[in-house]
Amino acid sequence: MLDHSRQVRRHPLAERGLDLYETPAPATQALLRVEKMPRVLWECATGRGAIVRVLRDHGHTVIASDIADYGFPLHFRRDFLAEIGMPAGVEAIVTNPPYQLAEQFVAHALQLAPLVIMLLRLAFLESERRCAILEGRGLARVHVFRKRLPMMHRDGWQGRKANNGMAFAWFCWDRSHTGPTIINRISWEL
Repeated sequence: MLDHSRQVRRHPLAERGLDLYETPAPATQALLRVEKMPRVLWECATGRGAIVRVLRDHGHTVIASDIADYGFPLHFRRDFLAEIGMPAGVEAIVTNPPYQLAEQFVAHALQLAPLVIMLLRLAFLESERRCAILEGRGLARVHVFRKRLPMMHRDGWQGRKANNGMAFAWFCWDRSHTGPTIINRISWEL
């Protein structure tokens, strides 16, 4: 008999809307401790600005955009997957993409930017279908959190608050990278 008590329960896609799950500040702070990023960045799935605020607090200039207006000041409101170029001066994309579109976000970002950093489920590494974006495309580093991140509840969630049942990592693609991907264990706690 299978024990389902430890399995992650996902909400049906219809309930998830645009898939806004805000990134806990400690996750972005941990990224800043392990990655040297360019000064000008693009957060293309800004949501309520969780990643943008942390990056700006650490001296980065961040262009903020999203498909929807969640009340955080945006430079522009558009669908990232329809973008044909980078905003002027931007050197990298840093985001927590909508889960249901993560693969498309990664593939599109890799066409646009020389450096792409995305917060993704660790299970993103498991897939034959994703070989085209995980192999031979400059996946330089995967920063895996030692402990599960504080729960990222869906925007508007009114249910019980719980610990996060999923493992996450920062995936870093760099066009100039050749060779194997480095797996690095990091902590979001100070």
